Amino acid sequence: MLKKDRYEAFVNYFSKHQPQAETELHYTNPFELLIAVILSAQCTDKRINQVTPKLFERFPTVESLAASTSDEVFTYIRSVSYPNNKAKHLVGMAKILLGDFGGIVPEDINDLQKMPGVGRKTANVIASVVFNAPAMAVDTHVFRVSNRLGLTTAAKTPLAVEKQLVKYLPQDKIHIAHHWLILHGRYICLARSPKCELCPISHFCKYDEQQHTPSALKKKENAEIRKQKQKAQKLKKDKIAKELKKRALI
Repeated sequence: MLKKDRYEAFVNYFSKHQPQAETELHYTNPFELLIAVILSAQCTDKRINQVTPKLFERFPTVESLAASTSDEVFTYIRSVSYPNNKAKHLVGMAKILLGDFGGIVPEDINDLQKMPGVGRKTANVIASVVFNAPAMAVDTHVFRVSNRLGLTTAAKTPLAVEKQLVKYLPQDKIHIAHHWLILHGRYICLARSPKCELCPISHFCKYDEQQHTPSALKKKENAEIRKQKQKAQKLKKDKIAKELKKRALI
């Protein structure tokens, strides 16, 4: 299948079946989303959503967070990954957001990256989610799924993946395609054990095609044979051990 056809199939399927896909982070305004996305680095959305209610209650405004300290913020986010660094980032972000941008979350990706804890991925998330900008945030899910589907080719860095996706996706679909790829990676196309048997888009998936080549099928067959042999050997050893233990008790 040609890359053009894969992209068309990808957009057609998700436009029909997930037309309202959105982030699973909980927030009520751009400031809260910025906090949540900074916290979500190398951490699950589920964990972040457990932490942010009390954090948002204590720091409802940019001013309140900017006036706080990283030590205080830490007490609210201690259960997330890298809480010390993230606490410093949040306070630093609030100070710059207040001082340089009047407390208003900027739309420009370069402006967003001027704040601590805001890399290109975070900036793209804010730009696409808040402003519906044609920005593609590439996390581990987007990186993995786009490669497996065959939407990207020989893209070894997040930036390379981003450039290819932005190049081939319709501009008005880029912001939502980010969520399509993330959600598919989170619930179907898992890193270690993708649920290919449940995947509704396997018919245009390059990874699935590769799993059904003669060499791949043979490799899978050999792996199953080895698995069965190991299982039989374990049963035999367990039986011998059980018999020896039984004799020792006589």
